[in-house]
Amino acid sequence: MDCLFCKIIAGEIPSAKVYEDEFVFAFKDIQPIAPVHYLFVPKPHICCAKKITAENSGSVAKIFEAIAKVAEDEGLESYRVINNCGEDAGQSVMHLHFHLLAGKKMGWGEQSLG
Repeated sequence: MDCLFCKIIAGEIPSAKVYEDEFVFAFKDIQPIAPVHYLFVPKPHICCAKKITAENSGSVAKIFEAIAKVAEDEGLESYRVINNCGEDAGQSVMHLHFHLLAGKKMGWGEQSLG
């Protein structure tokens, strides 16, 4: 499989890891749009949100548990979690992932995060 995030999880491509357990890998986004911008990915390959099933939905729960832990450990009082599903929605890597954004006041809409 030629998946960028699978290669990062496997250690084949370096990343700035912020969290890892047996289910989840999290690392700093290389093109951050907020002072805190981390990507949380399930270790098993799931291409996108539309491919979440009863069999793999536990991976999503583990991601949100990891997000809560990292946010608490880093003292983040307020943050945003985003998932893009499909190219038209802005998904550039076809491996399910969630963006954790924090460190600035955010509005709503396309231009509010940049």
